[in-house]
Amino acid sequence: MSQQVKTALLLINQRSRKGQTDASRAKALLADRGIRLLQPDKQDKRSYSELIGAYAERVDAVIVGGGDGTLNAAAPGLMRTGLPLGILPLGTANDFARTLGISPRLEQAVKIIADGQLRPVDLGEVNQHLFLNVSSIGFSAQLAHHLTAESKKRWGVFGYALAAFRLLRQSRPFSATLIHQGERTPIKTVQISVGNGRFYGGGMTVEQRAAPDDGLLDVYSLELQQSWQMIALLPYLRRGTQGRWRNVRAFSATELTIETRRPHDINADGEIIGQTPAHFHLIANALNVYAPSDKAVR
Repeated sequence: MSQQVKTALLLINQRSRKGQTDASRAKALLADRGIRLLQPDKQDKRSYSELIGAYAERVDAVIVGGGDGTLNAAAPGLMRTGLPLGILPLGTANDFARTLGISPRLEQAVKIIADGQLRPVDLGEVNQHLFLNVSSIGFSAQLAHHLTAESKKRWGVFGYALAAFRLLRQSRPFSATLIHQGERTPIKTVQISVGNGRFYGGGMTVEQRAAPDDGLLDVYSLELQQSWQMIALLPYLRRGTQGRWRNVRAFSATELTIETRRPHDINADGEIIGQTPAHFHLIANALNVYAPSDKAVR
């Protein structure tokens, strides 16, 4: 499926890692491709989703410049309007762009949008909040609390590693119950992750074969006795093969509920969106995204 972009709403997050430095060049590259750009006034304080709704009748597509959090903020508006999404990876990790095979090089990302090749993708939803990459409870949610915007801007993806190592000594296993296909399974875990795409957290992999259009959520639970064991598990987490470990539970689902003995924060695409219990489900073919015609990065 293809759709050429003639007029697009351009939303660039100036607070993203490269939002300020690359905004002018991005606009020039898009204009060179013959794309007419509409941008909201800088004083307009409406959310990205509200802006998308307001401009929906005047544009063919929405082009979003920023990281995964910026894309997440735009997702509800894109779903409501059905407008296709063009991605300019200007954030720190850009995991969703990587999952789709969209180059971090701005010229290549613009070319992908101009080529007009659309790919339908799924989204995950937890407690009525959408996520593109992953939602998690436990260690990653604690990490999201500690990882500041300043740290990400200064250190890039290394900021994730620095914050993670600081947290390892404080993190402890917690009690939870997985409710899936009518069965209740009590567990003790360091982290539960529910992924829609393949990559998250600056290059971690939910599951090595995961794709954002496979109609599945990929779930893993790190049922480790000590959180420091995550260091040994790290190479497997990067490759998406953690499910091979004896103390890692891994499965696929389209719906799942997680209950915990005491309330735990829920992280969705790097933002804390609430506390457990967490109700997950998949929304198939939720968005159309300009992406390379080949499948996600292998």
